[in-house]
Amino acid sequence: MKGYFGIGVEGISKATNVGTLMRTGHAFGASFVFTLRAQYNRREGNHTDTSDTPRSVPTYHFADLETFRLPQGCRLVGIEISEDAIELPTFRHPRQAAYILGSEREGLSKDVQSLCDYVVKIPMRFSVNLGVAGALVMYDRLLSLGRHAPRPVAEGGPTEALELPVFGDPIYKRKHRKRLRTAAKATT
Repeated sequence: MKGYFGIGVEGISKATNVGTLMRTGHAFGASFVFTLRAQYNRREGNHTDTSDTPRSVPTYHFADLETFRLPQGCRLVGIEISEDAIELPTFRHPRQAAYILGSEREGLSKDVQSLCDYVVKIPMRFSVNLGVAGALVMYDRLLSLGRHAPRPVAEGGPTEALELPVFGDPIYKRKHRKRLRTAAKATT
């Protein structure tokens, strides 16, 4: 899958929720994880982050919005239940994205929502656990941007394998071969 993504939280107070989200991000291949204005105790988070994500994936802790930074070209995608949010099944994920979820009680703050390039919501009757919401978004990203065999029309697994991508020769080899052919024709 081309591109990268990071996942993080704003204003979280439950370290186990952050730990779960970081572990899930690590499992889905997150390039980085982060917290913003969060009270994260890594020792408590390690109860649920059994993969010890901060030792394997770049981990950033931002105290406030003034210090918050993302890689150049990275789009910030907020996950929030709001009327004007894009429903996740209809959302086209950016190739370079950072997903941010809000605190357990208040959700994403208005100032963070205003920084977001997009705000998406998971179509549900009520909110779910932060780790579950993050997992759903990362799984949707994997489904929509990853290469998988097409789903069958009937129930069950795919009936046909995914075709391998076909690539031409690297451009420099094509140019080199063309020069050799031109030189060979000139000498004959």
